[in-house]
Amino acid sequence: MPLTSLAAERLAREAAQHGFGPAARSLTLDWHTALADTQVQRWSETLGQALVDKRQEEITALQRGLGPAAPANAPELVVVGMDGGRVQMREQNPASQSRWTENKVGTFTTYLPGDGKDKKPRPLVTTYVATLEKVDAFGPHVALEAQRRGLALAKVVLNISDGAAWIDLLAEKWRIADVRIVDYYHAIEHLHDVAEAIHGVKTQESWALWGQLKTWLWEGQVGPVIARLQAAVEAAGEAQADDSETHPRTILRRNLGYFQKHQAHMKYDQYRAKGWPIGSGNTEAGVKCFNKRVKGTDQFWSPQGVEAIMALRALWLNQDQSWERYWERRSAYGLVMAA
Repeated sequence: MPLTSLAAERLAREAAQHGFGPAARSLTLDWHTALADTQVQRWSETLGQALVDKRQEEITALQRGLGPAAPANAPELVVVGMDGGRVQMREQNPASQSRWTENKVGTFTTYLPGDGKDKKPRPLVTTYVATLEKVDAFGPHVALEAQRRGLALAKVVLNISDGAAWIDLLAEKWRIADVRIVDYYHAIEHLHDVAEAIHGVKTQESWALWGQLKTWLWEGQVGPVIARLQAAVEAAGEAQADDSETHPRTILRRNLGYFQKHQAHMKYDQYRAKGWPIGSGNTEAGVKCFNKRVKGTDQFWSPQGVEAIMALRALWLNQDQSWERYWERRSAYGLVMAA
């Protein structure tokens, strides 16, 4: 008999949360019929592929100027975040000789701004996009969800992500946000590396310098941070051909470039005064949510298979009831259950 809409939703829900083995065991107990892992995999990837196909149709329509309807109420503050996770493929990449590749994750969160004092900004509703596509193809995914969440109507849109170059290129091309903010907590990790490059690993001097640099950054004083870095680079001397990636000279020069490049994205005192968040923890948590389902040393994926499961996972993780709305409109599927 065909898989009913209710049964399809249950199967998709299990596959979005668990590996195919645990999903098969759970469904076997509930449905009183023996299901193989491979059968659950085939069904769930078919259901996920329907989402992938639907998404591609919407992207094509968006590129023709026909985007999804925006929400009725304009959000006050929206934060977009982008980052990458890791997925292990069945086939090795000929260039890298590795099975590991990066998947891209985007998060879209509405916020109630803080008051710049005691009242902190409060996240409300988050939705997700995730794909194995490269940066150029990831852009339309982000643009589609941005329109669906009403970013064009929002009072303020922030892009809070780490300092990866691909994020800046994508955000600039698609004009994703009004303000670009480099995640404060990533930035202070860079300062930790700087302090240890200058004074050694886990020394009193390095801890003291890190504390000073963090205070400057928190207060939006990026100029003094850059000046201290510049002085350290000059004191370390000219780079040598045999300097490794972990050599202090390499670390200092790399981080000097990082803070110079992102100086305009580190006005943390101003952001906090406006009641805005300054961290990308919500996005990092989103990446971990996808990694929990698709990343593992015992999981090997085909490109089509992982794309389908990430589509199901994104729909399941969404906090805007899109999962419920999607399955309410589904009819019976032409997937045959074993007798």
